[in-house]
Amino acid sequence: MGAVSCRQGQHTRVAAPHKQGGSNIQGRWARGWKSLWSGVGPIRSGLEELREPWGHQCRHPKPLEPAPLLTEKPLSEWPVPQFINLFLPEFPMRPIRGQQHLKILSLVAKGSFGTVLKVLDCTQKAVFAVKVVPKVKVLQRNTVRQCKEEVSIQQQISHPFLHSLGDSWQGKRHLFIMCSYCSTDLYSLWSAVGCFPEASIRLFAAELILVLCYLHDLGIIHRDVKMENILLDERGHLKLTDFGLSRRLPQGARAYTICGTLQYMAPEVLSGGPYNHAADWWSLGVLLFSLATGKFPVAAGRDHVAMLANVTHCDSEIPASLNQELSLLLHELLCQNPLHRLRYLHHFQVHPFFRGMAFDPELLQKQPVNFIMETQATQRSPLESMPFKDFDCDLESFLVHLNHA
Repeated sequence: MGAVSCRQGQHTRVAAPHKQGGSNIQGRWARGWKSLWSGVGPIRSGLEELREPWGHQCRHPKPLEPAPLLTEKPLSEWPVPQFINLFLPEFPMRPIRGQQHLKILSLVAKGSFGTVLKVLDCTQKAVFAVKVVPKVKVLQRNTVRQCKEEVSIQQQISHPFLHSLGDSWQGKRHLFIMCSYCSTDLYSLWSAVGCFPEASIRLFAAELILVLCYLHDLGIIHRDVKMENILLDERGHLKLTDFGLSRRLPQGARAYTICGTLQYMAPEVLSGGPYNHAADWWSLGVLLFSLATGKFPVAAGRDHVAMLANVTHCDSEIPASLNQELSLLLHELLCQNPLHRLRYLHHFQVHPFFRGMAFDPELLQKQPVNFIMETQATQRSPLESMPFKDFDCDLESFLVHLNHA
């Protein structure tokens, strides 16, 4: 296994590196990228790619033989520059004119992975969240495969309690993932109110159980179930989001990559595996424990080694104030042995904590969530709406401004 760095609240992302030949870069905007592209194969400007079939014929005519009528390749078969081709087909190239209708309304989040913006689509007259990831960071971290897998998985899934994918594309400098917009995440709400009422915990737990069972049945492990990755819609129901660390893992298969967020990572993940879908259920146990008690079950460690020691040698004490059914559920989710951990839908359907609960998405969405609606965290004041002629290139100066704000 390669070297792994992991810090609290941050992701560890590992992907297979790309190893190809030399480089040949033309075009003013690309000169500064020359060293970066040296390891990802020959790259030529669009103009050079475009004119080469014609130029080749002009330099090497055959006067003694009549030229065929169709010697050039159709436009669809012409070579694609490597810095575009790397991200196809999950991130199709978007012409500039296709982005002029987007206006930035505000900043939603900013992290090491990139930036999430609240964007107005003037054509649809709808608001979306757009995740903007610089290509240079993707290549530096060897996460091309993970970025493509993230979009590929989101294109495959559809569930009432999943954050739906609206669109994905690439520009010269950035990758874009557009999703429906939700104004609040569970972590912001938890930070504002602390402990949640038991009825809200039961509802959220049922919704997350349905989502995780759905993903696992499709052979998908999320690997980053945490409060920050759970959004709340306008009615207060949850949407699981961020599939940047997810991967396809068939039933019976095992994974070994240490990744996720430290305080939510199962002991078998912290130790470097092998692990399977049961790791997501440990993360759910951490999340529900935090909602019920206002604190994490195990103190944070400085890295995955220290965190493993904390998890292994420090049993989480469940407060006596919690009712017996909820305490039992937390014990069965936060079980050190993944084979004994709750993980199947029928286990939850017959669990005492969910007595009388219908595990049906339509019925769950009809349940009131007045507590959530009344206590949602105050939103940031929006920035002035900013339209861009070239959303990709003009975005650079906007993001630089945000980094110095």
